[in-house]
Amino acid sequence: MQNLLGKALEGKSVLLTGHTGFKGSWLCLWLHRMGARITGLSLEPPTDPNHFEESKVTELLDRHIIGDIRDEKRVLSTLRESKPDLVLHLAAQTIVRRGYREPLETFSTNVMGTATVLEAIRITDRPCSVVMVTSDKCYDNREQVWGYRESDPMGEKDPYGGSKGAAELVIRSYRDSYFPVAKIGSHGIKVASARAGNVIGGGDWTEDALIVDAIEALSNGKPIAIRNPNAFRPWNHVLQALSGYLTLSAKLMSTDDPAYCSGWNFGPIPGNEIPVREVVELLLEEWGEGSWIDASDPNAPREAGILRLSIDKALWELDWKPAWDVRESIRQTAKWYQHRTLHNGSMREFSLRQIEEYEETMKRVSDGHRFTTNTRTI
Repeated sequence: MQNLLGKALEGKSVLLTGHTGFKGSWLCLWLHRMGARITGLSLEPPTDPNHFEESKVTELLDRHIIGDIRDEKRVLSTLRESKPDLVLHLAAQTIVRRGYREPLETFSTNVMGTATVLEAIRITDRPCSVVMVTSDKCYDNREQVWGYRESDPMGEKDPYGGSKGAAELVIRSYRDSYFPVAKIGSHGIKVASARAGNVIGGGDWTEDALIVDAIEALSNGKPIAIRNPNAFRPWNHVLQALSGYLTLSAKLMSTDDPAYCSGWNFGPIPGNEIPVREVVELLLEEWGEGSWIDASDPNAPREAGILRLSIDKALWELDWKPAWDVRESIRQTAKWYQHRTLHNGSMREFSLRQIEEYEETMKRVSDGHRFTTNTRTI
């Protein structure tokens, strides 16, 4: 995988939607490190503070465009001006509980925003590779104990999950109707989707996010209030998710093999889908102090109890491997926030050091280094 990423993006033009968000800003740092020329299209950063400004990402961009992905003219003009070799679509409404409060906004952003980007690609009709990022919540959650595979039915029951399942159907419809894989040689547009597990990492201030709420409580000397202590999630460091997106991007750009134009899961090593309470306990160990309380509410909006992802397809067909287990992911997350508290300056260099650490671990795993998780050795 490390060799695949290598120079795949050096000198390439990349259009990244959602570049001011948590994952998008980390991806900007990594793309710039790889030598890509980045055009970002997004709304203003969604929180204050935020990783985008903390790491001074604007300075690394060729173009920094503030706009809504549902603005057809803005999206089309941006695509024409940037002439991307690669489109990475991350812009979205990403919060499950906000989806309950604002269902129309959630469906509009996640479904019609996705369609607007794909429509601009269709109109421009310029060869490029496209990775559309949705969510692990796109699947019809049946509270099953085994991981969801890419072939499983779409459509979670809540508005956010439903919007992500619908976005996957939009992606498939555009690919099959306008960018058919059997004719890649003639149109040159290769479209795939990526579905990552629950992402954690430094620089996240997303509303209602577990680690965000935990860090805030710890910083204020308060116990961490947990809404769903027994909920299982596929915990994934932000760099692990992004390494999947980048690996898929590199594959799309390197070959016309239609097998890569499909949906892909990027989650943790099997055995790292642990309950929320264990995540918090690991964070407390790394933080060195603190406590938590059960703040579950039987009248709260429904959230899935169990969610696991099968990553077999990415392991075998992309040669992508997770590099950090859940403990290391939490350790790196705690280090980022603790460093910020101690130094209170630009976090770009520290973020880049974490990217370098992840790359080094990727290389060891790729070279055959083996480590044991709760259930499996890789």
